[in-house]
Amino acid sequence: MAGRWNLLLLALYLSLVTVLSIDCPDGFGVRKGKCIDLDECDGYEDGEIGPCGNNTICLNSIGSFYCQCVDGYMSTTQTVNFTAGKPGTCIDFDECAGYEDGKIGPCGENAVCHNSIGSFYCQCVDGYMSTTQTGNTKMAFQNGDNVTCIDIDECQEENVCGQNAKCINTLGSYYCLCNNGFGLKSGKLNFTGRQEQCEDICMIDKTICGNGTCHRGASGHYCACHAGFTNYGNKEYRCTELICDAFKEMDDVKLQTFQSARDLLIQLKNSCLELTESENSTLNLDGNNLLERLLSAIDELLSSGAFNDDKKVSTFLDIVENALRLIGPFIKPPRKTKLSAYTDLELLVHNLPFPKGAVSLSSSSNQTRVGMQWETVAGDPSRYPGFAAVSLLSYANLNDSANGFFQGVTREKGIKGFKINSKIITVTVSNTNTSHLEEPVQITFYHLNQADKNNHTCVFWDSSLDEGSWSDKGCYVKESNFEYTVCSCHHLSSFAVLMAVYDIENKSELQLITWVGLSLSLVCLFICILTFSLIRSIQSPRTTIHLHLCITLFIANLVFLAGISQTQNKVGCAVVAGLLHFFYLAAFCWMCLEGIQLFRMVVLVFNTNFKTLYMMAGGYGVPAVIVAITALSNAKGYGTEKHCWLDLKLIWTFFGPVCVIIVVNIVFFLITVWKLAQKFSSLNPDLQSLQKIKAFIITAVAQLCVLGIMWIFGCFQFEEGTIVMSYLFTIFGSLQGVLLFVMHCLFSKQVRDEYGSILSRLCTPQKKRYSEFSHSSKAPASKSSQDTGESHI
Repeated sequence: MAGRWNLLLLALYLSLVTVLSIDCPDGFGVRKGKCIDLDECDGYEDGEIGPCGNNTICLNSIGSFYCQCVDGYMSTTQTVNFTAGKPGTCIDFDECAGYEDGKIGPCGENAVCHNSIGSFYCQCVDGYMSTTQTGNTKMAFQNGDNVTCIDIDECQEENVCGQNAKCINTLGSYYCLCNNGFGLKSGKLNFTGRQEQCEDICMIDKTICGNGTCHRGASGHYCACHAGFTNYGNKEYRCTELICDAFKEMDDVKLQTFQSARDLLIQLKNSCLELTESENSTLNLDGNNLLERLLSAIDELLSSGAFNDDKKVSTFLDIVENALRLIGPFIKPPRKTKLSAYTDLELLVHNLPFPKGAVSLSSSSNQTRVGMQWETVAGDPSRYPGFAAVSLLSYANLNDSANGFFQGVTREKGIKGFKINSKIITVTVSNTNTSHLEEPVQITFYHLNQADKNNHTCVFWDSSLDEGSWSDKGCYVKESNFEYTVCSCHHLSSFAVLMAVYDIENKSELQLITWVGLSLSLVCLFICILTFSLIRSIQSPRTTIHLHLCITLFIANLVFLAGISQTQNKVGCAVVAGLLHFFYLAAFCWMCLEGIQLFRMVVLVFNTNFKTLYMMAGGYGVPAVIVAITALSNAKGYGTEKHCWLDLKLIWTFFGPVCVIIVVNIVFFLITVWKLAQKFSSLNPDLQSLQKIKAFIITAVAQLCVLGIMWIFGCFQFEEGTIVMSYLFTIFGSLQGVLLFVMHCLFSKQVRDEYGSILSRLCTPQKKRYSEFSHSSKAPASKSSQDTGESHI
């Protein structure tokens, strides 16, 4: 018996040793001698915190387990799965985040999302209610509940807007509108809720009818105007004062002045007075008929000729302004245009509500344009009569009648007078307070004369100045060019543009002098070119300078005569301006070489002469470089609107080098004259003082002209009114070729001898041999004279 128990204990021991000797990996346990998976998630009842922590789900896996957050939560590891080895925490997930600013969120349209711990819920926005497919309502819902937010019609509620108003439903809201004849004290057009109530508009706004009595009718309120005031037949408009002063003061003298418009003026006077004298006036004039008659009367009046009287012009313009202001409100909106033989009219009318923004008018011929704000036309909003009218009337030939009355225009220095250089226009608005406008009126005038030199001034007709005169007070030039002028004025009246006249009477004389002088210069320069190029006995480096000086001046003068006024073709005009720029600069460069050569001959007494290559580089290369740089920097500066010459922006690319050359030549000239004076004294000790002075003056003046000093007068042409400088510049500039011929040909004994020899051969052929002998005997002496560098003079 004892042996059996021993065997049993031995077997049990061996089995236990076998089991304990099995080594299973993590996550596995030994069962029946085998390693099996352990369920780490097993054994945790509902509500117990397992190995994954709060708000998690534990999921077993072979040899391990992993965790996930429950719905409505998210892991701090930013992963879906996590394990205990890499612990994570599940926190609440905000399903409503990111759907601001009108974006449709998880709740759908017209609903707002509210987050909760681990979940969210939805509610309809104000003005909407939730409904299910079965028609039930839910205050709070989720996107899976099949709930839709629909608009609530607040107007179905009884008396939601109160009395005297009607309800207008909108999506998600509503608003209330007052019935006709009622309004809000706040002045708002509509309201919501019960903060305001519609009241009788005649009670809440005592000024709604202005100078009239307010009444409420079935269609709204209406105004009964007091005597002296009118709403032009529009009963709902404010009653305003109708000024008839211009018509009341029409005496027999004025009616006789405008005999052709007598019947019309009487009708306008009676109509205006009838409007102002009738109580509760609802008179409605025939505006179109009155306007037709007014324009016909103006045509008849202007066709009869000029008034030639400032008082008549003032009376005429005043009556026209008042007539247009009276007729304007009776014209059917929005626009009325009328063109006749002597007038061009555009009239704009705007009815309720108060107008805002810009408004522009223009004549049919586009000679004038007017721009302003509708607020300027209508006037004070608190006194708005319910309509706004603005008109632009342009006259064809009123210039003849109104020209010459310029007492009120500021006259600057140098201005000889004025003349009108645009159409005269009358601008009227329904606003009666136009003596000082906060926003100025912009008026564009196109010039009648675009050829004469002018300086434009913006003016208006001031009837209060003497018997009437043009004045520039309150108006200024905003922009002006060759074609048009833009005026800016702080009041309204009749306007025009004046052209300041600068000695216009002298222009034809200056042109005549220019043409005659340049023609003579061309002839003389041509003779000089033949002389210096064909007569070999006088040829030297100095005569080479004379030759090229004459060539450049000849070409420049020829181009000037042929093309200075040919501005029709812009490309051709630019070419002419470029040629003039180059050849006049080249002429000055050769003048500079002339001065330097004269200085070397008289003062330094050099026997050596300039090399021809150096002279060509200085005479033609320098101006070529200047013109090339100028053209590359601003090619549009060649050619102006009036002449084919340099624009004012480029003028100093010509006058700059000219002034430098003039200064250099003046220095050389003074030194040369001083040296020549010494030589006159030493070479002619017996010469009387008078003869010395005479020879000195002739030499000085001639040399001064040859070196181009007369061009200094051209610098003064930038200013107006320098008529003396204009004559000096024109005379000396145009006759420069003649002076060169006199200086270098007629004053030179050697050239005179050659001319005599040529004339002798032409007139007396039998003396040809003697002339040839005389020519050969004189040539060495001439050469000697040239080599010594002595001046021909």
